[in-house]
Amino acid sequence: MRIGLLTEGGYPYVSGDARLWCDRLVRGLEQHEFDIYALSRSERQEDEGWIQLPPQVSRVRTAPLWTAEDDGVGHGRRARRRFAEAYGELAAAVCAVGEPGGPGEPGASRGAVGAAVGPAAGEGAGVAVGGVLGDVGGPEADRFGNALYALAELARDEGGLVGALRSETAVRALERACRARGALREARAARVPDLLDVAAHLERALRPLSLDWYEDDGLGSVDLCHAAAGGAAALPGLLARHLAGVPLLVTEYGVQLRAHYLASGGEPAPVRALLAAFHGRLAAEVYRQATCITPGNTHARRWQERCGADRAKLRTVYPGMEASRFAEVGESAGCGDPDTLVWVGRIEPAKDLISLLHAFAEIRRQAPKTRLRIVGAAGGAEGAAYLGHCRALAAQLFPDEAECAHAVGDNPVSFEEIGGPEVPDLAEAYAAGAVVVLSSVVEGFPISLVEAMFCGRATVSTDVGAVVEVIGGTGLVVPPRNPRALAEACVTLLRDPERRERLGAAARARALELFTVEQNVAAFHGIYLEIVSHSPVRRVFVDDTGEPLPFGVPAEAHVPGRWTEVSLLAGGRPRWAEGAAGPPGTPVRGTTPVRATPLPAVPSSCPVPAVPAVPVVPAVSSGPQEPVVAGEGAR
Repeated sequence: MRIGLLTEGGYPYVSGDARLWCDRLVRGLEQHEFDIYALSRSERQEDEGWIQLPPQVSRVRTAPLWTAEDDGVGHGRRARRRFAEAYGELAAAVCAVGEPGGPGEPGASRGAVGAAVGPAAGEGAGVAVGGVLGDVGGPEADRFGNALYALAELARDEGGLVGALRSETAVRALERACRARGALREARAARVPDLLDVAAHLERALRPLSLDWYEDDGLGSVDLCHAAAGGAAALPGLLARHLAGVPLLVTEYGVQLRAHYLASGGEPAPVRALLAAFHGRLAAEVYRQATCITPGNTHARRWQERCGADRAKLRTVYPGMEASRFAEVGESAGCGDPDTLVWVGRIEPAKDLISLLHAFAEIRRQAPKTRLRIVGAAGGAEGAAYLGHCRALAAQLFPDEAECAHAVGDNPVSFEEIGGPEVPDLAEAYAAGAVVVLSSVVEGFPISLVEAMFCGRATVSTDVGAVVEVIGGTGLVVPPRNPRALAEACVTLLRDPERRERLGAAARARALELFTVEQNVAAFHGIYLEIVSHSPVRRVFVDDTGEPLPFGVPAEAHVPGRWTEVSLLAGGRPRWAEGAAGPPGTPVRGTTPVRATPLPAVPSSCPVPAVPAVPVVPAVSSGPQEPVVAGEGAR
């Protein structure tokens, strides 16, 4: 089948979100054909280029979300009137009070804005964002969706909306919605600079409306749209479903709505409220229209249900990782310094290394020989400043120690990076100690914890995000921001080598069962087949005389692998019937990806339909589905 893979700020670029997961998924499903539709986040990302793509990628189309240039499309009076009406409806739906418990209820809206203040609020915001999520259905949801699709149809008819979305008409529509009776309390306080900020943000978020991706030779021709994230990445799939009836699969390993709440913490209150309301409405519409939704863990699943996702559509598919790189360390899990604690990750405030250092001070009082190795790089300018603060605190808490007056002092806390002489690769980092520690106050799916489990290491973790779900009883879990509890758990494992060994072995067995690439690929292969088998045929193919063509594609076209694409209806023969080399001029499917132009499908005498023959799969109940246990993730 032909899959339209939708990404934002990641695959196929060299750097970005979910790059590794997408690449492993595409390479693991080589029997399918993939078209990549990618939204880039920065000029730097564009300049870095793409990774080497496998031959099953037949097309890549990209569009930037970071430019602020006008598309130059001029609209007539009728088009301007259509835009003003549709955008006004969208703004009204975003600002509307809604039903009791809905977006505009005073107490609830405070909860929505509070969820956007910072990490502390954001971690528990799955039950505290009623201000946006309380009214995910009903009239306002229909109003938002109808306005969104009206804008999409206008963009298709007129050629683009970038200039209109940044125009004075858009700003005035936002102002009217904010000043309307019953609007959000915070929205009523919006000033002109706030409205300009919101209009600019909405233009970037709605930029996929202006793309030419939805024609019959684009997303309209794929069998399935698979969005690798929610938000802007899922919007093209949402439009392809509306305009061409293409089924939509949405995968979220990190909930985009939650990320927007955390990212808007520094904005003025009116901007926070309006952006939270918009992204909440967009997430609810994506979940409502998606054929299937695959959260990466129960933590993400709760967010999606709170946004209105139907439980019958939800399938938990764990992100998977490449276990082979940790096999050698995992098989010799009993090795490693028994007096060393290891922390691995990206150094930033959310990881709460300050609490870890204070906990280590208590550990040293009970186990003086213990050492702590912090392995990781700083994340951006904020991470670099935080790393400097942690180094200063470590020097203050643990002055350099020496065995005697003639020896060089040594600090029991070391800060290292992967690739150095003592930590040449990631597996060596986990192999350096007997216990791996995670001290985060905010965490989605804890990748470093799964890596430690692959290595057969006992773990001590804080109870945040999906940690408890991942650990499953194979490690010790303590409350976040509690150095004393963290210290007691570490000392317990340091003093009990047999328990460390038991927990490490159980952790490795659990990780190999749930979190491997193979499990993830197998799960999505089954989901693809299930969705397509339940999707109606969207076109009737006809011959030269206009008569229906019931067998327009030969059956062997669906055999996995590479084959010669010839028209059996026109008397052509496959390559194996002509010998190893095949007849001169025999058309063969290309293997080199093309950036903007799709590879030819088959000769014109045998058109290939967008929807393949319905595969035979087991019958699936329409009721609530059990989680699919699988694995594949991106660092």
